[in-house]
Amino acid sequence: MENRRKEAKIVAKTSEMLEVNPNDLRPYEKNAKIHGADQVEKLKASITEFGFISPCLIDKDNNIIAGHGRVLAAKALGLPTVPCVRIEGLTNEQRRAYILADNRLSELGEWDAQLVSEELEALKAEGFAIDLTGFSIDDIIFED
Repeated sequence: MENRRKEAKIVAKTSEMLEVNPNDLRPYEKNAKIHGADQVEKLKASITEFGFISPCLIDKDNNIIAGHGRVLAAKALGLPTVPCVRIEGLTNEQRRAYILADNRLSELGEWDAQLVSEELEALKAEGFAIDLTGFSIDDIIFED
């Protein structure tokens, strides 16, 4: 089997930030990442608290490359536009593979439980709603 890995180089190019109506964005029909109702609710809460900070990645035809869950949340919130970055230069094969990689690679990282606990405790002490982080009070490590 041919080794498809390439040396690191710039393959794709990004354009300027665009504001696009979420209804004009087309989800990838074979997106394997499931965005359940609970996750969409958490994304809505995050967008409401912090704003729509992380832009969606789209191709020239407004197909979503990354940001499917955020677009679902934006639609549920009735947002008129969402920030997007247009990606150019990916082959169809690369685009499909990147959609998988974008979701999977972030899952492969590990958390430093002690640091998470310290951050959550500090936020809780400051009165911040820690559930907006995606974590809960159960994620705080209580020292004996």
